[in-house]
Amino acid sequence: MFRDRYPLLHVTYKWARRIAITIVGFSVLAIGVAMIVLPGPAIVVIPVGLGILGLEFAWARIWLKKIKERGTVIVQSMRRKRPP
Repeated sequence: MFRDRYPLLHVTYKWARRIAITIVGFSVLAIGVAMIVLPGPAIVVIPVGLGILGLEFAWARIWLKKIKERGTVIVQSMRRKRPP
């Protein structure tokens, strides 16, 4: 009933949510990229930024999936090389 009475308010909320997710996601992603050369856990922060952006953007979900797959391959190769 609320949406029927105020349809513009619903559209405004959707855009405000999308803008907020975009700003926060790109900010976290930018901080993660900066942490590649600065001290900090870039390996953790970059996927978090992509996860936030993945709430709204398909390209971020695809990149996050690629990062997860690559991380799994790296961990498996490290386990094979470890001496018993």
